[in-house]
Amino acid sequence: MNQAGPSRGPAFFWAAPTECGARQCRRPRERAHAPRRRRERKIILVLAIPSVRLATPGDARAIAGLSRDFIEYGLGWSYTPERILRAIRSRTTNVAVIEDRGDLLAVGIMDYGDAAAHLVLLGVQPAQRRRGLGRHILLWLEQCALTAGLEKIGVEVRADNPGAIGFYAALGYGARSRVPGYYRGVVDAVRLEKVLGSTGVEGAG
Repeated sequence: MNQAGPSRGPAFFWAAPTECGARQCRRPRERAHAPRRRRERKIILVLAIPSVRLATPGDARAIAGLSRDFIEYGLGWSYTPERILRAIRSRTTNVAVIEDRGDLLAVGIMDYGDAAAHLVLLGVQPAQRRRGLGRHILLWLEQCALTAGLEKIGVEVRADNPGAIGFYAALGYGARSRVPGYYRGVVDAVRLEKVLGSTGVEGAG
């Protein structure tokens, strides 16, 4: 979980990165006695990751609801539909979503400054976790920043969420400091940073 006020840069809009060629999925070695149905199901799960797109105003309410229920829990509701709508319309912000058949699965919001980007919000519906959706949308946003020539990305994470801290660490984010009471004076934050061009950004699709 991350939450912070946006850092504004000059007025410009980062378009979505061009679609990269889909990576070929190598079929893992299978034991001779493994049931055929189980093997086929594993392959389907690996491939079935919907594409990322920029959010539209019609997504604002669903994004705000995800933030309220699963990101800002215990802190009150700051990412309201109105605030999300402003982010969608901002020329210095990308609001990216993954949806499937009209249902919001994941969201990421990133602000872009002169030299650095700031990940404002990243969340995945609980029932959709452990599918790689969070990683997929974050790498997509990182590629936007890399394409724009930015140098680094910062993010704040709830200190009481070690799983989220580990998630970012695995993608190359290093802890820089701990901010007491960052979240409304209730929960501390761990501030992390990633230098672009490090592991996990180049070649992300």
